Amino acid sequence: MTVQRLEHIGVVVDDLAAATAFFVALGLELEGEASVEGGLVDRINGLEGVRADIVMLRTPDGNGKLELAKYRSPSYEGEDGPAPANAPGIRHILFVVDDIEASLAGL
Repeated sequence: MTVQRLEHIGVVVDDLAAATAFFVALGLELEGEASVEGGLVDRINGLEGVRADIVMLRTPDGNGKLELAKYRSPSYEGEDGPAPANAPGIRHILFVVDDIEASLAGL
C-alpha cells in the first residue's frame, strides 16, 4: 500500500458559518458548499434520514482540503458508546492510494 496524497479531512461542527469563517481567516479558500441527503448519504454515514450542509475548503497551494459538515438530521444527543457519524469532531481522513484492493488486503 502506498499513500499518494491526503485527499481531505472531514470535521463535524455545530456552527458551520463560524467554523468556515475561522478556517478562511487562517488562509484556507472556499471551494464549494452543498446540502446533501438521500440513500447514498445515509449509507456512507451509517445513519438514516441524513440531511447535512457541507463546506469544502482548500489550502492555498491546492494540495489539502478540509470538509466541514453540519448535520440538520438526525440530531446528535451525546450518546454513550462509539460516536456516530454526526457527532462533533473529526469524522474521517481520506487518502488516495495507488491500489485500493491491495490496500484493503494489507489492512
